Amino acid sequence: MMKNTINDKANLIWEVATKLVGVYKPHEYGKVILPMTVLKRFDDILQPTKEKVLEAYEEYKKFEVKEHFLIEASGYNFYNTSKYDFEKLLADPDNIESNFKNYLNGFSDNVIDILNNFKFENEVKTMAENRLLYVVLEEFNSKKAYMGLDEVKTEDMGYIFEELVRKFSESYDEEAGAHFTARDIIYLMTDLLIAEERDVLINENKVKTIYDMAMGTSQMLACMTDRLKQLNKDAIVDCYGQELNPETYAIAKADMLIKGGDAENFKQGDTLDDDKFKGYEFDYIISNPPFGIDWKKQKKAIENEVSKGDKGRFPVGTPKISDGQMLFTLNGIAKLKDNGRMAIIQNGSPLFSGQAGSGESEIRKYIIENDWLEAIIQLPTDLFYNTGISTYIWLINKHKNVMREGKVQLIDASNCYENRRKNIGNKRKDISEECKNLILKAYDDFQNTEYSENGKSVESKIFNNFDFGFNRITIESPLEDEDGNIIKDKKKIKKADSRKRDYENIPLLEDIKQYFKREVLPYNEKAWIDERKTVVGYEIPFTRYFYKYVEPEDSDVIEERIRKNEKDIMSSLEKLFKEDK
Repeated sequence: MMKNTINDKANLIWEVATKLVGVYKPHEYGKVILPMTVLKRFDDILQPTKEKVLEAYEEYKKFEVKEHFLIEASGYNFYNTSKYDFEKLLADPDNIESNFKNYLNGFSDNVIDILNNFKFENEVKTMAENRLLYVVLEEFNSKKAYMGLDEVKTEDMGYIFEELVRKFSESYDEEAGAHFTARDIIYLMTDLLIAEERDVLINENKVKTIYDMAMGTSQMLACMTDRLKQLNKDAIVDCYGQELNPETYAIAKADMLIKGGDAENFKQGDTLDDDKFKGYEFDYIISNPPFGIDWKKQKKAIENEVSKGDKGRFPVGTPKISDGQMLFTLNGIAKLKDNGRMAIIQNGSPLFSGQAGSGESEIRKYIIENDWLEAIIQLPTDLFYNTGISTYIWLINKHKNVMREGKVQLIDASNCYENRRKNIGNKRKDISEECKNLILKAYDDFQNTEYSENGKSVESKIFNNFDFGFNRITIESPLEDEDGNIIKDKKKIKKADSRKRDYENIPLLEDIKQYFKREVLPYNEKAWIDERKTVVGYEIPFTRYFYKYVEPEDSDVIEERIRKNEKDIMSSLEKLFKEDK
């Protein structure tokens, strides 16, 4: 099925939403359209084996374990034991609600779980009360909405469902990014993840495991699978994902079942305090977890995890309670195989927030000193549906190649984008194929250089791990009066402290005593270092590394432009006054 045909099919299904006007608001259409699409797809592909399933159900219904027989009869990982299908439901309009509920209850547990997370029972009641249920069923049973395998292949159905999810996300406008990451960003992440393994992946038929700890609608897992299959069609790819939002989880699970995959590895729950994959390790992790979200509700469980030390997911402590995104990074690291790789999106805060000794600094120290941080790529602003701020892809590698050992690559790709013709929420820019290839080239080359192409630019810089570390020293000085005498009277000293205190951050490779002698003593000869309070910290001042000084314009040029503007304004005013007369 061609892309246009896929879009046409998705548009036809979405047109059913016109029947919902007045009862549902535009951002609520997906609550009906998405679960109904799932049901119609299942109804159409189960049709050829419907009678076999009913026969098997009659034969084995008294068995305590009968699922195997029903799956075997249906030919899929799901089934329906109700006598009803869409056609039979429409044949009895007077009992449409009760019959439809009977039909829904006839599905296998995995489909019922999807419907429960969609809270579809509420929508059935709403549609029935507003005389919409029959109308919607009739629309979905029309010839144009047919989704049987003889007309819509598994891969095409996946694309159709993705297109519906995208439309659903657009209808949410600025809230869309909470559960939907655009594919241009995802494919950049996937290609960065596999960049150094392409040849191996092409030539070896290995099983690869992928995990997304905040999977949303599972698009990242889907795109990563696509990439691996493109390299090697015989590759076996097992996807694992966890999602907090029930409805979003339902979309992910439905998408996997619609594509003919196994959705048992998709779990609903909070990754931070209800880890569904304890003891699991993965080849790849790809994720866009929430940032700027506090972890107060999960505090008790997280602190319990911290108390486990190296046996827990958060062995070096926690970031500030107002932002839990670095906890997701630690969770990912804990679940990577010894040669695993992770691409995770973060905002600017994890680069520099927190002073030496803070949770954030200790997490950076833990990652960098273990030599797991491979690269950080700054993305353009206005790239996501729900935020216009600067974002970064962190590449974590548990087993760097020799060239990258002890080093970190920073890539500024903030000027590498295409402007969109039509904005979607805050998304005003795209990473085109040309842009993606330029970023990948910078990553592959691993050089200190700048790349430019058709007005787009990417700059790469290579650092040693210790370049990001520093010693935070505490400089003590006696309190003095206006005449330079040391104050000893405690009544004159606030909080009975006879010293004033300053702090300095000194690069790790610099000798502390020499720095103190050169930078402090000439200006404060009575100062000393309290060595007991010296702390090692880590920060990544990304913006400072890529700052470019732009020399201000000459004052004569500015003055000339001001005069020209004044002249133009006066000319316009004179013209306006003449017209008024």
